[in-house]
Amino acid sequence: MAVATRLTWMQEKKLQNYFGEKQFSLLYKASVHGFSTNSLLQICSRQGPTLTVIYSKDRIVAAYMHKNYGEGNYLITVFVFQETTTTECKVGPFKLLMSFDKDPGGNLEVSMHLKEKTMYFSVKAKKTLGLLQNYISFQDCEVFRCEDLLDERRMNGITVLKENLLCAIRSYIPYGGLVHKIRILLLGPVGAGKSSFFNSVRSIFRGHVTNQALVGSNPTGTSEKYRAYFIKDGKDNNTLPFILCDSMGLSEKEGLDMDDIPYILEGHFPDRYQFNSLKLRPKGIGNHTGCPLLKDRIHCVAFVFNANSVGELSHEMVEKIKKIQRELIKSDVVHVVLLTHVDTLDLITKGDLIDIYKCVPVKLKVMGDAICKHIFWGIMSL
Repeated sequence: MAVATRLTWMQEKKLQNYFGEKQFSLLYKASVHGFSTNSLLQICSRQGPTLTVIYSKDRIVAAYMHKNYGEGNYLITVFVFQETTTTECKVGPFKLLMSFDKDPGGNLEVSMHLKEKTMYFSVKAKKTLGLLQNYISFQDCEVFRCEDLLDERRMNGITVLKENLLCAIRSYIPYGGLVHKIRILLLGPVGAGKSSFFNSVRSIFRGHVTNQALVGSNPTGTSEKYRAYFIKDGKDNNTLPFILCDSMGLSEKEGLDMDDIPYILEGHFPDRYQFNSLKLRPKGIGNHTGCPLLKDRIHCVAFVFNANSVGELSHEMVEKIKKIQRELIKSDVVHVVLLTHVDTLDLITKGDLIDIYKCVPVKLKVMGDAICKHIFWGIMSL
């Protein structure tokens, strides 16, 4: 039977970030393997750096050991995690067995007696850690092996995954062969990162950083033209089987004219069409292609949102997005959500970015906010 940790996801994330993005593998759990020093040492010896976690009623005490169990004297870093504060104290070096025994003489700064389920602290350690007493009774003790979140084995796996994904994109053939390239329209609020996303995609396939699309912090956006970007593959200089289409950003008052959206979807606007949000769009006078072909139409729309601010969208913006959704349904256009800046979310780690669909910080952001739920469930339920 698999042994599960008592750490909540949030507690584990805080510990991971506190120790510089480490991953924890549970080795020993006292309530399962026994409250015995011998059991702990037998299971945890020769495992490299470890983290011992003590669960008391109102706090968690964690002791990070930099060396293998069973290797000479030890320098241990002790942390106390409470609801809103974290304190730290370095203790040692001393013999390992001494720290797992009763210390009636008070010679050790920190010691743990598994059989009594009690952890003892010297006066100095108690003060440094902000404790009220010189001992803590605990319910359970767990020991984790600590490894770098992105070790060599995992990095090799990421490299293989990346190459497989790039290969799948390069070899993609649109369904039925009716068009050679699909057109993907990026739509989203001003500043969501549409142009930056395009530059990132282009840089990945070119093999070096490029900035073809203008990026900036103008409150009304930097995209003033309708752009259809063909992306060349740096390997063979062939264009990829998709075209990324950029437009003006959405905003409450200015930005992309809602009346322009059906024309964009139907393929009436040529590349470099100049938007003008302050004046009426001229009807049928050379700016629109007369009879667009299937290859000119938009085949997919990606709603682009900044992951850090999507929950702060105004009521007017949400209504605009809902209106666009209705137009997409009417036009039978597939649409998805694209979140940018996910790497800057609270408690995110590099390891989370490997499989973003299982990334808890993203799930919490998307499903933990009323506005996000309204937007995303509306799109995903179609």
